Amino acid sequence: MLANRHILLVIAGGIAAFKSLDLIRRLRERGASVTPVLTRAAEEFVTPLSASALAANRVYRDLFDLTDEAEMGHIELSRAADLVVVAPATADLMAKAAQGHADDLASTLLMATDKRVLLAPAMNVRMWEHPATQRNVATLRKDGTLIAGPENGPMACGEFGPGRMAEVPQILEAIEGALGGTGPLTGKHVVVTSGPTHEPIDPVRYIANRSSGAQGAAIGAALAAQGADVTFVTGPAEVAPPHGVKVVPIETAQEMHEAVFDALPADVGVFAAAVADWRVAHGSEQKIKKDHRGNAPTLAFAENPDILAAVSQMTEGRPRLVIGFAAETEDVVTQATAKRVRKGCDWIVANDVSRAGGAMGGADNSVTVIDAEGAEPWPRMPKTEVAAKLVARIAGALA
Repeated sequence: MLANRHILLVIAGGIAAFKSLDLIRRLRERGASVTPVLTRAAEEFVTPLSASALAANRVYRDLFDLTDEAEMGHIELSRAADLVVVAPATADLMAKAAQGHADDLASTLLMATDKRVLLAPAMNVRMWEHPATQRNVATLRKDGTLIAGPENGPMACGEFGPGRMAEVPQILEAIEGALGGTGPLTGKHVVVTSGPTHEPIDPVRYIANRSSGAQGAAIGAALAAQGADVTFVTGPAEVAPPHGVKVVPIETAQEMHEAVFDALPADVGVFAAAVADWRVAHGSEQKIKKDHRGNAPTLAFAENPDILAAVSQMTEGRPRLVIGFAAETEDVVTQATAKRVRKGCDWIVANDVSRAGGAMGGADNSVTVIDAEGAEPWPRMPKTEVAAKLVARIAGALA
C-alpha cells in the first residue's frame, strides 16, 4: 500500500523514540522511502547512524546546515514528502506546531510543509492531560493535523495512563489511512456518518449532544486505509475528518438525511453519527429574549428523519450492509438489540455513553456488535482499534 510513497519522519526526543526505528523498518518493508529528521533531544535516545542505516537514507538534523540551506533545504524536505510523520511527538514539539514556532529544523519543517501531518504523541500522563497540551491538540486537529494515539498503559517513568506512543502497527494503519491505499475494500463505496447534529433554536442557540466525532473519523480512516471509496458525512465534530475521503459537512439532521441519500448508491452504510431525534418545530429567526417576568420560552418539537431506518428499509438500491450505532446509558445490549430489529439494519454497534462509560469525548470505547446471530462484546480499546476491527469485520462480510 505504501510502495513508492515518501515519508518524512521527524523523531523527537523521548524514550518512545526507540519505536521509531522499528517504524522505519516496517515502512520500508511496505515499499515506502523514509527520510529521517532527528531533533537534538532525539539524539539522546537514538543515533543518527541507526536511523540512517535502517532508512538507507541520509538523516537531517540541523536547520543551519550551510550546504542544505543554501538550497532552502527545509522547504524542499517538507514538500518532497507525501506525508510528514512525527513519532514520537513530544509535548514541546506539539506546542511549537500548534503555536507556529519555527526555531529548529523539525518545527520549521512542520511550518513549511504543504502536505498532511500525522503526529504520534508520547509523553508523561500528566503532560498529556495538562490543559495546555489539550488546547494544543485541539488546535492541531482543527488545523487538519492527524493524531494517532496516545494509548493507555505503563510508562517508563512508572506511571500509568494515556500518554504511551501508539504501537507501530497502529501508526502504520494511520499512515496508510492518511495516504489512501488498496486493500480488501478497493472498489467499494462506503457512506459514513459521523459527529453530532446541531438543531437551531434561534440564530445563536442550538440543541446538540456530546459526540466528538472521534469514532466516526477513525472508522472513515480505517475504511480508506483498506481501499474503500468513502463519502464522509459529518456534523460539527471536534475532530478533523480523515484524510483520503470525500467530506460532506452538514449541521442538521435534515441536512444529513439529504446528504446520505445524495451519496447513494453504496455498498456499505456505517451510521456512526449521533443524530438528534428532535428539532425545534418553529425556530426563531431572531434571538429569543428573556421576558420581563423571567418565564422560560416554550419550544415545540418535531421529529427528525430517521436516517438509519430509511436506508435499512430501502426496497431498491439498499446497501449490502447497513450498520447502525446505538448510544445507550442503561440496558445497553437489550436496547440495542431491539433497535436493530426496529430499524431493520444488519448490524448495530452498541456502546455505553453514560458518564461511567466515557465513550463520548473519550479516546477509548467499549462496544458490542449485534447482528442476527447474537451479540459479540469487544474489550475496551482505543477508538482507532475499534475502527480497525470493525472494518476487518466488514471486509469479511463482503468477501
